This record gives sequence, C-alpha cells and structure tokens, in this order.
Amino acid sequence: MSVEIIFPVEFVVRGTPVSLQTKNPRSRELWKARVRQDSRSALPEGHFWSEGDRFAVTILHFPASAMEGDIDNIVKPILDAMSQHIYADDQYVERIWVQRIRPGERVPFHAPSPVLQIALHGPGPITYIRVSDDPLERSP
Repeated sequence: MSVEIIFPVEFVVRGTPVSLQTKNPRSRELWKARVRQDSRSALPEGHFWSEGDRFAVTILHFPASAMEGDIDNIVKPILDAMSQHIYADDQYVERIWVQRIRPGERVPFHAPSPVLQIALHGPGPITYIRVSDDPLERSP
C-alpha cells in the first residue's frame, strides 16, 4: 500500500555534506544515500514521491568548525537525493533557501520546530532539511 507524503517534511542529516565538485564520486553517492536514509524518519512507511509540481527546500548547515568551500556546492547532491523519493524531480523545486550557520553563531528563528531545535542544539556537523509543497512558505 502506498501512502502520500504530508508536507512539510523536516529531517536532519548528521555528517559533513559532500560537494557537487568532489573528486570522489563515491563519497557523493554515499552522502546522497545518507540524506535519503535519514529522510525516512520524517516519511510515512510505504510512501511514494509526491506528484506535486511546486516545492520549496530549506537547507541549514551547522558545521562543527569553519567550513571550507562554497555553501552552494552542497545543494545539488541534497536535491538529487530527494528526487524520486520525496518529489518526482528537482526541476519542481521553485525556491531554495540555504545557509551555513557557524559554530557559536546565534540566528533568531521564529518558533523553530522540534526538528529544527535538534539541529540548533545538536553537535555539528549537522544539516537541517525542510521540504514544503508551498514555494511561498515563509522560511523558519
């Protein structure tokens, strides 16, 4: 029996995201598998990907120490990991909000969800991911 996904979907992935530009494609595939696996905690058993055509994705990365590289390079592997898993294809993602939050940096969030609280107070590196079927939704 297939079950429809209820949005928004929020989850955290522990570990350092792998860049799209990595010279080690195996590490990128392992990272994508981790994103997919960790998302299962937020998805109903037996789910099928949403046929919706408009999504917003929020990615907040909390590194354990100063992060090298550009923050935008972590986005594509995360979006690809959710294709044919949470949504049919990342071409339907209309809005992306991505931010690196350095250790000790205080960022005010309006009523953070319990999942975002885990990322805010957990040890890094950790990446918070939220997928919404409302591309106009206000970010956390």
